[in-house]
Amino acid sequence: MPVEFLGIAGTNPASEVTTRPGGALDLEYTAKLARAHEDNGWDRILFAYHSGSPDPAQVAAYVAGKTERINLVVAHRPNVAYPTLTAKTFATLDHLSGGRFEVHVITGGSTADQAAEGDFLSKDDRYGRTREFIQILKQAWTSEERFDFAGQHYQFEQFLADIKPLQQPRPRISFGGSSAAAYAVGAAEADIFALWGEPLAGTREQLATIEAEAVRAGRSDRPTIQIAFRPILAPTEELAWEKAESILGRIKDVQGGAQPAHARLRSRSNPENAGSQRLLKAVAEGERHDRALWTGPTGLTGGGGNSTALVGTPDTVAAALLDYYDLGIRIFSARGYDIYDDAIDFGRYVIPLVRSEIAHRESRKDLAS
Repeated sequence: MPVEFLGIAGTNPASEVTTRPGGALDLEYTAKLARAHEDNGWDRILFAYHSGSPDPAQVAAYVAGKTERINLVVAHRPNVAYPTLTAKTFATLDHLSGGRFEVHVITGGSTADQAAEGDFLSKDDRYGRTREFIQILKQAWTSEERFDFAGQHYQFEQFLADIKPLQQPRPRISFGGSSAAAYAVGAAEADIFALWGEPLAGTREQLATIEAEAVRAGRSDRPTIQIAFRPILAPTEELAWEKAESILGRIKDVQGGAQPAHARLRSRSNPENAGSQRLLKAVAEGERHDRALWTGPTGLTGGGGNSTALVGTPDTVAAALLDYYDLGIRIFSARGYDIYDDAIDFGRYVIPLVRSEIAHRESRKDLAS
């Protein structure tokens, strides 16, 4: 089965190791980074969401005009726009991009960041809203008849979108989370279920839970599984681990500096979301796991989001990804610390190795059948 690679569509060069040199939206850098992914074998790029960030849908529309092939995955929180409006907005974006749009629906793991935009629902209620939101998107994108919706969070009558997505039957919808409520919603509704990079044992455990929830929801299929890592590459193992240690130092340097106002709500020593709590559990069990997984940055950042790394030569990191492929993962999300340079290096040196080995395995299966 084919494998896909998802990168990040940053709007400025900032990362955990690099302070932001200017404003939040550097259009020249945004286009350059998107083209770096497109030119180096990536399939998709994610336009992330934060309460104060540039609007990802508009940035994606801009990038659509600067690229030709790569899929544009727009992160979206249900609390910020009514689903009927969102359906029209994203159908329009699908046309503007020539059928390259996808959406990543974010329920919201930080009460503070949700409150910053007027959302005061409890966590479980947010997941209930997400379920309804995804259901409405699907129907709005595919229905040829007016329809009503009467849920706990959304109610409307006789809606029909005059614009449908260019993609048929509709764009893919991805979703992430690691709580019981998240597993239930994502397994029932999502096309793609996104996980953060855990040790193989923890990932295997999550896959079994998603499988069970999909069966409980009456699905005959399971969502495609996506997993996220931070690659740290070098020509030798020794140099890769030296680079990893230097990244820890750079993270500490940035953390020791003045925190800009836009980042202050992001720093949490006790994360609320289950995904970060799971990552911190992996930290407590040790810094190195399996073939190449490293949790050093995870501990420093308080389990913040995509923070576990794969460290080693391109061969080692590719082999580690294939270990996850063998579990059933089919989409790999990767974002380096030096975002632009790492996107190029990962695309040039790791993606071809993974694709080649999978193609080799598939050809052997064909010969054996």
